[in-house]
Amino acid sequence: GVTRLLLTRIPFFKEIIVSSFCCDSCSWSNTEIQSAGRIQEQGVRYTLAVTSRQDMNREVVKTDCASARIPELDFEIPAFSQKGVLTTIEGIIDRAVAGLEQDQPARRATDKEVARKIDEFIGKLRQLKEVSSPFTFILDDPSGNSFVENPQAPQRDEALVVTRYRRSPQQCALLGLEVTDQPLAPGTPHTREQRVTLPLQGEEVDAKPPDAAEDLRDEVLQFNTNCPECNAPASTNMKLVQIPHFKEVIIMATNCDSCGHRTNEVKSGGAIEPQGTRISLRITDPSDMTRDILKSETCSVEIPELEFELGMGALGGKFTTLEGLLKDIRDLVEKNPFTLGDSSMPSRTGKLQEFIGKLQDVKGKAQAHFIMDDPAGNSYLQNVYAPEEDPELSVQRYERTFEQNEELGLNDMRTEGYETQAASGR
Repeated sequence: GVTRLLLTRIPFFKEIIVSSFCCDSCSWSNTEIQSAGRIQEQGVRYTLAVTSRQDMNREVVKTDCASARIPELDFEIPAFSQKGVLTTIEGIIDRAVAGLEQDQPARRATDKEVARKIDEFIGKLRQLKEVSSPFTFILDDPSGNSFVENPQAPQRDEALVVTRYRRSPQQCALLGLEVTDQPLAPGTPHTREQRVTLPLQGEEVDAKPPDAAEDLRDEVLQFNTNCPECNAPASTNMKLVQIPHFKEVIIMATNCDSCGHRTNEVKSGGAIEPQGTRISLRITDPSDMTRDILKSETCSVEIPELEFELGMGALGGKFTTLEGLLKDIRDLVEKNPFTLGDSSMPSRTGKLQEFIGKLQDVKGKAQAHFIMDDPAGNSYLQNVYAPEEDPELSVQRYERTFEQNEELGLNDMRTEGYETQAASGR
């Protein structure tokens, strides 16, 4: 026969190897999966409350060392009794029914009472597929490599509880892991041949599902997109970050393996502030270049000594340092073919080269004022003396003008009373 192997990745999970065997002589076929990653630091237990037919279609990765239980029927599929499989909740029940029916003809001939009880139990399993009444599905894997799909990912699923726990010595022995006194180097994968240190039996970790916001803070989310340069398939990483003495922001980074293009962008994690913010920093020392900066997409930048102003929307959202932002400004000027390229005017080229020189001086020698004006109030410049006042930094709050509200789309935004107005319009 022929065995086919496929290395694939399950979204919001990990890499797995799917193997499929088929015999042309007798038409027998078989499929199984193996984890392509290491044994995890902790075991995992998925507890799913099945309440609808849609729940029966959830994808399930069940490794060969995982056990599955349905407490309502006192039913359990023990560990190492089946090969690893990529299936659904319904598929696991069908597989259990097929296994129980396999020897029923022989049982009916030898022990009719046992065969009758098994037939009754098979009927109960088949009724579960109709979800006439809710039941609980528990998947317990000491290796941590099993998985139950969350269709609402990356948001939290109220019906699914994921529990991480420490393996017992017996579970370590079943996985072929030996407990020693020497810790394994961080990042080293666990294999059956290695002697690794694993935590002993103790209290369960994360027995309560964590808050959804906490999940996002500790996790880097990834979704598919297209490269803005070559339009090739690429992936964008997204992370929720808490900036000290400010607020939460969302950092997004895209890397393209085809053309090497890299880009990052910052989005505000909060609402538009009631007032605009004007932040002014007097640059007096080269150490000011290391201050953290959050420049939102609605923020404009001004350096009066250079007669320079960067309009709202230019460079997009950035979370960097002052030196990094000045470097981005320089790149914006140098990489524009209409300013310093073949299409540029000689007189304009001289002025821009002079500006670049002055910008370079600001990064090391000359004193200057760096001003950020954000009508949305979502920009930030680090106060190195926090929580004390910074003598070189001033933050002013101001009321937005009608034009600024119009540019932000706030003049036509109604958050109160729109329900009655919409009803009368009908």
